[in-house]
Amino acid sequence: MPSGRTHDRITLWALPFVTGVVFWLTNNGNLTLLITGGFLFGGLMFGPDLDIYSRHFQRWGFLRFIWLPYQKSLRHRSLLSHGPIIGTTVRVLYLGSLGAIVAIFSLFIIEKLWNIQFNWQMTGETVTSTIAHYSMEFIAVFVGLEVGAMSHYLSDWGGSAYKRFQKQGVRGLLPRAKMKKRKVTSRGSSRSKVKAKNSRRTKS
Repeated sequence: MPSGRTHDRITLWALPFVTGVVFWLTNNGNLTLLITGGFLFGGLMFGPDLDIYSRHFQRWGFLRFIWLPYQKSLRHRSLLSHGPIIGTTVRVLYLGSLGAIVAIFSLFIIEKLWNIQFNWQMTGETVTSTIAHYSMEFIAVFVGLEVGAMSHYLSDWGGSAYKRFQKQGVRGLLPRAKMKKRKVTSRGSSRSKVKAKNSRRTKS
């Protein structure tokens, strides 16, 4: 598996290519900025390795404690942290939920201390309408986050595949399930041969 520095280099080296491809596809400067910004954030701070004590985790500074429940809940390199789309979705929902809890708690304190009355229904409608109005921008940021995380997935899988190829050759690139099935069938055939020999001896 590549080191944290290698992942950072891959993200920075891929940035010009991602920017060019996105602008060529969208022909929109704002969307290109959002996607490339999400790509940088996803590759440097919001990647799959937040489930361990990694460079991504350390870059959150004094806020890194918010990822401790996330780390304790997930196994490293599980589908929920390193799965394509699923991993980014889980992290976005996790961070969004924490942000919503902090926002509601802060508004509740302001309401009690300064005796300000908030219309919670109107606040909820405002948030919903904002998300609907800027849905394309939110999707662009999510795409950038996923592409940044994808560079991490692909480098991890590519590094692991290369190591298996060095040790086992082409066999190391085959799915493990097939390898296990072949081993089981070979063991079963050898056992059947032994049983056949024993039965012949008893008959004789």
